[in-house]
Amino acid sequence: MSQPNGGIRLTLAEVETLTRAALLASGVSPENAEPVVASVVAAEAEGIHSHGLARLPTYCEHARVGKVDGKAKPSVSRPRPGLVLVDAADGFAHPAIDLGLPVLIEAAKTQGVAVLAVNNSYIGGVMGYHVERIAEAGLLAFGFANAPASMAPAGGKKPVFGTNPISFAAPRADAPPMVLDQSSSVVAKSELLVHKQKGEPIPLGWALDADGQPTTDPAVGLAGTMVPAGGYKGAGQALIVEMMAAWLTGATLSIEASSFGDNTGGPPRTGQSFIAIDPGPLAGPDAAARLARLFGAIEGQEGARLPGSRRLANRARIAKEGITISAALHAKLEGYAKD
Repeated sequence: MSQPNGGIRLTLAEVETLTRAALLASGVSPENAEPVVASVVAAEAEGIHSHGLARLPTYCEHARVGKVDGKAKPSVSRPRPGLVLVDAADGFAHPAIDLGLPVLIEAAKTQGVAVLAVNNSYIGGVMGYHVERIAEAGLLAFGFANAPASMAPAGGKKPVFGTNPISFAAPRADAPPMVLDQSSSVVAKSELLVHKQKGEPIPLGWALDADGQPTTDPAVGLAGTMVPAGGYKGAGQALIVEMMAAWLTGATLSIEASSFGDNTGGPPRTGQSFIAIDPGPLAGPDAAARLARLFGAIEGQEGARLPGSRRLANRARIAKEGITISAALHAKLEGYAKD
């Protein structure tokens, strides 16, 4: 439905239908499309547009030119009882992660702790979406993902890391899991893409131009360098994520991965990893009550909020109201769906 400001209003069901049609028309197999569709819908449902429909044109383009293999068949192996390895085979991360998660969860419940490593992969969408599903099985979860280099180390000028997000989820007895998901840079690079699509400037402090100077132009920022969150702290987090998501998994390092933002360079072959921990044997019989007291000490303070609470609020609102995207983006996606 057209809106007065020129935007297009979509229900989440319409987001699902449009996403599926665009992916299938771009040569993505039904088996690989469905996990991506679920991730895009979940991102839009939580108000994370940068990993929802705003990212879909890139998915479609890369599937069409072969930068991601839309018909890939990921494979899983168990090198150790507590270690799970999935080769994404140059395909989307989503079906590879979906293949590995049940094995990871079973291993963690048996062993107490387990690790899932995914290599030869591609963008995995919102990492919080994946760790939340692990926490829904009653496990603590950490998630890591590397990306093509776009962020210099603190004090440097040459990109070494991607925006390298880290995510964490904890199960709760009477509420959805608590989910924390944050990039190593001031803001995820995908937010620059959203501003570019809307024709809006970015705040100073998000990105630097090719000469290392702050910019408000999202296109310049996309071609430039992202700013680490908190300087050395953000760069340190990016290093940890790089080792967990790329080095540990055998995936391509950020400095060697082709860009997520253009059609050149072939498959990026980046990686993701997840750690799942069964808290029960360690946290004790009153674990749920103790966690509730901890979270209550945060939520009980005026102006404070628990990580992920805004996303949960968005779910309820967006489920009723739907989302609005620009007419230009809607037309582009309709074009992919009809090709």
